[in-house]
Amino acid sequence: MTVAFTFPGQGSQAVGMGKDLADAFPAARAVFDEVDAALGEKLSAVMWDGPAETLTLTQNAQPALMAVSMAVAAVLDQEFGISVAGKAGYVAGHSLGEYSALAAAGTFSLADTARLLRTRGEAMQAATPVGTGAMAALLGLDFEAAMKVAEEAAQGDVCQAANDNAPGQVVVSGSKAAVERAVDIAKQHGAKRAMLLPVSAPFHCALMQPAADVMAGALSQVDMAAPSVPLVANVAASAVSDQNQIRDNLVAQVTGTVRWRESVAWMTDNGVTSFIEIGAGKVLTGMARRMAPDAACMATTSVADIEAVAQSLNA
Repeated sequence: MTVAFTFPGQGSQAVGMGKDLADAFPAARAVFDEVDAALGEKLSAVMWDGPAETLTLTQNAQPALMAVSMAVAAVLDQEFGISVAGKAGYVAGHSLGEYSALAAAGTFSLADTARLLRTRGEAMQAATPVGTGAMAALLGLDFEAAMKVAEEAAQGDVCQAANDNAPGQVVVSGSKAAVERAVDIAKQHGAKRAMLLPVSAPFHCALMQPAADVMAGALSQVDMAAPSVPLVANVAASAVSDQNQIRDNLVAQVTGTVRWRESVAWMTDNGVTSFIEIGAGKVLTGMARRMAPDAACMATTSVADIEAVAQSLNA
């Protein structure tokens, strides 16, 4: 059995996430305390008490989701003897989850990851004036058809495929007017549904170039080790272990497509038979079940989930 540990991205956050872990396990509490210290503020209080609109702010959601993932990883390691290096064949993360994956695999320290994601969140929010960009989900079109919709909708503006999440589930991103055109065009091209998403900025498109420049500077200042297991990178949809390539990919990822569908396909083609989602929510677990129906797919959203995962991996 080859296991992939996957790490969720933005949208999986919810007020209260990680509180049961912190209450039950000192290892989890220590992770949240270290993230709070690294950021110089009580992010954990926002995570557990809200309000939801504060947690959802990009600069908070990104380090918060990473903290929950790392708390789960710490509990699996210290309470159940299950480490990334010992059990996973690959790690992969959706957008910000790529940083969580790298932290779990030892490429970045926990404190550095928290600070990088705070910087990333702030830079992505600041890259475009509020209200000028948008993102939309196009459901029921394959990736090539969604790309054609984006091209047709651009009309001199930016409109790109931002997330290729699963077959028939593509998100486009860009200038607000262009993305609104894409919604209409997608419906004409046979999309089952096409709708604007409640996001604060147009992620993973050329409008994020200022944020990519910020991250190039931030990543150049941070110590990086080779990951303990290969990372299946968003922009490559294949395994990478070289630190310099990982750094370049993380910069490219800010403006590039999250190639999640291809990443899952690559992992199944390379022997992965079990996908374990490490952190908040079950979004990646649901997509894995659709794309790899023969694989075992498990999430870790509760203490009971983590115990079930541990039992499965230690069987």
